[in-house]
Amino acid sequence: MKKALIAAASLAAIATVVPVAALAQDTAATKAGAYAGINAGIVDGSGGVDLKAIQGRLGYRFNNWIGVEGDLATGLKSDTDRVAGVDVNTKLKHSADAYVVGFAPIGPNTDLIARVGYGTTKLRAKAAGVSGSDSEESFNFGVGAQHHFDGLNGVRVDFTRKEFRNGPADANIWSVGYTRKF
Repeated sequence: MKKALIAAASLAAIATVVPVAALAQDTAATKAGAYAGINAGIVDGSGGVDLKAIQGRLGYRFNNWIGVEGDLATGLKSDTDRVAGVDVNTKLKHSADAYVVGFAPIGPNTDLIARVGYGTTKLRAKAAGVSGSDSEESFNFGVGAQHHFDGLNGVRVDFTRKEFRNGPADANIWSVGYTRKF
């Protein structure tokens, strides 16, 4: 039920992008085309895990309002937490996600962003000389903003929530990075 409500709210957010974008849209210019980015992120797991990651992003914007993008990430720094008197070290091995993205142009080079997608994440944990890893699939949704200073090069900030299908923990990801339109 919770995931259905989150999905409905995410779709409603994307649906509101179109009317807002129509108000701010310059009808002479389209923003369609490919883009790429590299981001630094903080992954805050609901189980108390705090990881650092680097993300690569590749996307295509079909028009001023709708696009698709994919993210690939790997961990930069692991996190050690004490669980039941034992130190447990956790690291993000990799994450791969795909999204449908809604854009709301609020200026010539500035957009608000809402996205919804699906992905997979692999974590590794070590404790007391024993190591193990596991992958989980997740439903993802998020919001953000981007600004291109010269029309091509810019900065993007976003928040993404990952709701894992089979795990009790979920994750919040805050990222900031460089973006380039082609």
